[in-house]
Amino acid sequence: MEYKYAKYNTLLNKITNKDNLFVGNYTLDPYQNCDFGCRYCDSAFDDVIYIKTDSLQLLEKEIKKIEKGMIIVGSVVDPYQEAEKKHKITRKLLKIIEHNNFYAHVLTKSDLVLRDIDILSKIKGCIVTISIISLDKTVLNIFEKNVPSSKERLNVIKKLSENGIKTGLAVMPLLPFIVEEELEEIVKTAKQNGAHYLLHKHLELKGDQKAIFLKILSELNPDLVSKYEELYSGSYMPDQSHIAKVKDMVDKYCRKYDMPTNI
Repeated sequence: MEYKYAKYNTLLNKITNKDNLFVGNYTLDPYQNCDFGCRYCDSAFDDVIYIKTDSLQLLEKEIKKIEKGMIIVGSVVDPYQEAEKKHKITRKLLKIIEHNNFYAHVLTKSDLVLRDIDILSKIKGCIVTISIISLDKTVLNIFEKNVPSSKERLNVIKKLSENGIKTGLAVMPLLPFIVEEELEEIVKTAKQNGAHYLLHKHLELKGDQKAIFLKILSELNPDLVSKYEELYSGSYMPDQSHIAKVKDMVDKYCRKYDMPTNI
């Protein structure tokens, strides 16, 4: 993996349509591309991580020109990827958000977020969403081998919640025919670790990503390849009947364990 420094014209992006999933008004990403290399993600195939060296100056300037609202930190790539350990850009951006009295919603799958509990606990209406795709080590080793284990991520939820920070779990992306049999256990475990809500969204396979993903999928279970080809035959999304079926499953388990399905 190669790391390069780069300057950008803007950092904040305004969300034009209502965000019912993450309830954000703006987004920002401290890095371009991600060194976690999750194999269902477009960024997994990029060899260069760009460090946004001017992000602090940009945010200081841009945040003074916008209306108060919720800033989603890590909308495209993980703000707590490995590069953050050295550069601490996310931490510095969170300080600016807190200083300017904005809300923040952090999306991550890293336990490094615990480093910044001191800042997160000061941010007005702070939310942190931790994502997982499975509790199964085999699945994780194939698709997320560079990321903290599901057990570690669930512990992050527990610690953040214990520190008064609203924290939830996102099953994203939801991998068809892989995660369904785990859904109840995931909801139950999330509840046990203090999650305030559970979100989910299906896997999207756009362009060349579909062929690449199907090749990777064959490592886990070759029999699933034909099922995916059929499920995604007409679109980059699963067919609507499958989406509805899985949503019904999630809703059922969330009702059982008294887990909200929105923030």
